[in-house]
Amino acid sequence: MRARYPAPELKDLPDDIKAKVLEVQEKAGFVPNVFLALARRPAEWRAFFAYHDALMLKEAGSNPNGSLTKGEREMIVTTTSAANKCLYCVVAHGAILRIYEKKPLVADQVAVNYRKADITPRQRAMLDFAMKVCQQSDQIEDADFEALYAHGFDDEDAWDIAAITAFFGLSNRMASFSNMQPNPEFYLMGRVPKPAKPS
Repeated sequence: MRARYPAPELKDLPDDIKAKVLEVQEKAGFVPNVFLALARRPAEWRAFFAYHDALMLKEAGSNPNGSLTKGEREMIVTTTSAANKCLYCVVAHGAILRIYEKKPLVADQVAVNYRKADITPRQRAMLDFAMKVCQQSDQIEDADFEALYAHGFDDEDAWDIAAITAFFGLSNRMASFSNMQPNPEFYLMGRVPKPAKPS
């Protein structure tokens, strides 16, 4: 299946976007389709990735606003994207989750049924909250926050969980409506150990 909107060519992108895409290509070894698909509207691309980076690239304990690890952030994305039936985000963020958590099965488990996944009680509480934000945000109440507090989360963590869930709700819908396809490279990432480099 092909995307409904043709992606622009890398050479045709504004210099700042082209530089960021090339940086991602250097690090990952390929260009994830989302980077080109959204670049057809440069102002929206910049806003999207600025918010993405603010939410997803924080290190746990690196600032006072939340304690989620990068793996936990990807766990939220994978779980809620599965609830939203977004193929692109489940495959892409599931791959990143496998790499961060160093557990080849965890992304598949949380995408299908996080309640049966090999995760900690703390992570299960986090995903309970995320799923309620995803599916019933109008019904969030104090008891939902109390359930997080019982596992050591605070109000800033709750904000992070909700913001990641909401942001990827937008991403899921844009990817699905436009028929954005996951790059083939994502499917094997984090599943098979890389061969050891010769010494």
